[in-house]
Amino acid sequence: MIQRFIELGNGYSDIYELLEIGKSNKHRVVHLLALHTHLDDKPITSLVIVLKPTQPGDFQPLYVCREGIPNPNHIANKRYELFFDLATELNKTIIELQVKDSNQFADIGLYYQHLIGILRMNRYLPALQ
Repeated sequence: MIQRFIELGNGYSDIYELLEIGKSNKHRVVHLLALHTHLDDKPITSLVIVLKPTQPGDFQPLYVCREGIPNPNHIANKRYELFFDLATELNKTIIELQVKDSNQFADIGLYYQHLIGILRMNRYLPALQ
């Protein structure tokens, strides 16, 4: 199985695309994630939609708006409210995790590998077969 992050942007206007992906793929949504971190001493959040793997192909996409949304536990904001509304509509709970920021990695690919490892370890993603 191939599990890959597909970055849409930082969560400004692209948050609407993330929400549309969730709405149009209701039958495939496995998890909604809020990955909290600090970037330049500001509490921020990445929002992620994890879909079921494709059949055939065994490709599992993780759509992400990376590190551009204020952490809702510190600052209430409309973008997170929209994501919360999507969770309610899909009858899902948003899984919140504290993670390192992407600047701590030499390459964005390494950062996403790190996150996939964390998600597998916590059994939010299936292990490779």
